[in-house]
Amino acid sequence: MDLFNINRRQFLQGATASLALSAFGAQGMDMLHQGKTWRVGLIGTGWYGKSDLFRLIQVAPVDVVALCDVDKNQLEAAGKLVSQRQKSGKVPKLYGDYRKLLSENKLDIVLIGTPDHWHALQAIEAVKSGAHVYVQKPISVDVMEGEAMVAAARKYNKVVQVGTQRKSTPHLIDAKKNIVDAGLLGKVSHVEMCCYFHMRANGNPPAEPVPAFLDYEMWTGPAPMRPYDGLPHIRWWRTFKEYGNGIMGDMCIHMFDTVRWMLKLGWPERISSEGGIYVQKEGKSNISDTQSAVFEYPELNCVWQHRTWGTPNNPDYPWSFTLYGDKGTLWASTMAYDFIPQGKGEKIHKDVVYEKEKYPEDNTEERIELNAAPATRLHMLDFLSAIEKNSRPVADIEEGHISTASCILANLSMELKRPMVYDPKKREVVGDKEATAKLSREYRKPWIHPDPKKV
Repeated sequence: MDLFNINRRQFLQGATASLALSAFGAQGMDMLHQGKTWRVGLIGTGWYGKSDLFRLIQVAPVDVVALCDVDKNQLEAAGKLVSQRQKSGKVPKLYGDYRKLLSENKLDIVLIGTPDHWHALQAIEAVKSGAHVYVQKPISVDVMEGEAMVAAARKYNKVVQVGTQRKSTPHLIDAKKNIVDAGLLGKVSHVEMCCYFHMRANGNPPAEPVPAFLDYEMWTGPAPMRPYDGLPHIRWWRTFKEYGNGIMGDMCIHMFDTVRWMLKLGWPERISSEGGIYVQKEGKSNISDTQSAVFEYPELNCVWQHRTWGTPNNPDYPWSFTLYGDKGTLWASTMAYDFIPQGKGEKIHKDVVYEKEKYPEDNTEERIELNAAPATRLHMLDFLSAIEKNSRPVADIEEGHISTASCILANLSMELKRPMVYDPKKREVVGDKEATAKLSREYRKPWIHPDPKKV
């Protein structure tokens, strides 16, 4: 590649970042000069909980007051890291029970980075305590949890931002504005989304005693109690339906949510899905290794496919979405986008924006997703801006609920082997009592499932 092309790419990346900042980041930057220090708590100090917190520390004046985790080792290590990253140098107060953290501290913001089965209870309790919430995706494990989270956010008038930071990804903001909204695709009547990462943990570890540093009872919480077979952190818990919604709930939600944002789509009219464990049958995992789903809209189908085996259909876009219009096609992922016009016209390519020079600590942070860091920073700025203006953030809880619930309904369709038509006003699957009964899962005692009518 010659010097001209290198400089051109650097210019385009800079222009893309500027576009993203002008979209909503500048509003957030203005707030940083107002002298407010945000009192922050984090529930769930694992990989992505810390990652979200560190991105917030990078863009806003914060006082990380308290951390909570049921793993004492993980909690204490996180406390030391936070003391090194926040300006005060203080180690936050450490808690093993999120309820105590919320009751003993008056917080402006609570970040939730726990496994999916905990999101609903913790987010609802946090907004009740008076805090605004940043909650990781998917927001819930069942549909009624999501309905209750939306109801709580509205009742207590709190901003709840969902960690679907693709909406704050600089090159995807550029694609929405300069490709989709500019009309370069024409009429979009078909969308394909996929994930072909080999990310499904599938071992057979034996049951073992629970280590003294882990409160496994509290880790399990409202979910069914599985025999303890090793630390559940990072990938192991995701491989069980007891705690989440598989690859559909983990990866499809990101792509589907981004597509809905780009095309201004609401609830699908109908959802259908097929799949199962077709190849990787040797381990304990009970989530699908192969699955297809169709989210139907008027004159538009959004089709999802994942395989946790084999090769991707396009090695450049193994986790991605493709918008097919009558004037052109847009391939897009967390790493890049490519616009291909129908017939004559100029192809357009943009790469992910990195900010390793601006934020040198990105280069040494353990397990950081460098491609996602700029997006998460912008997502945090948008979150803070919404709090200041008492407005809806770009990834408002209701939008996160639609994307999450649609993926849950796809899994339900796969389980029951029939399409799902969800009525969000009546909160039921139309004409299907069995499916409607499954919109709310049974909680393990003494935990009580949140009721959207009584939050």
